[in-house]
Amino acid sequence: MYVTIADFIREWNWETALTQKVLDGLTDDSLNQKVYPEGRTLGRIVWHFTTNIQEYLAHFGLKVDEVENAKNVPASAKVIAETFKYISSSVVKVIEEQWTDDSLKKVQTAFGREETNAQIFMGLIKHIVHHRGQATILMRQAGIKPFGVYGPPKEDWIHLGVENPPL
Repeated sequence: MYVTIADFIREWNWETALTQKVLDGLTDDSLNQKVYPEGRTLGRIVWHFTTNIQEYLAHFGLKVDEVENAKNVPASAKVIAETFKYISSSVVKVIEEQWTDDSLKKVQTAFGREETNAQIFMGLIKHIVHHRGQATILMRQAGIKPFGVYGPPKEDWIHLGVENPPL
């Protein structure tokens, strides 16, 4: 759990850097990939967690700028990746300027539960991680080798001396 703003920022920077690497691997064509016909596209999922960051923070009392045209998924993977990079770096500035370590102890109602701001921030990171996992699956289905977030993708196992297990 985060005791200081620095604790949160350290984990935020780590997780957003991993997410950025996933987003940097997207292609424009991959944005249309779906798990099933009625499902959201890869583009919709990554745009959702990108634009949701500011909405989430505003909901819990931070003053942030909104993303223009947040309801419209860009057709460009580069635009999505650049938007995520901008937003994720601006979060650090917003939090450092508007909250203190004591702000993390404040309790608010979040999704029907009483939670500290530290727990709420952890929820934001978990939300991004959840959707990042969906994105890597859809990237694989779209024929893109995903970035190895917490371990290498299958194609890189050989560099570690690991053989692919039998099917």
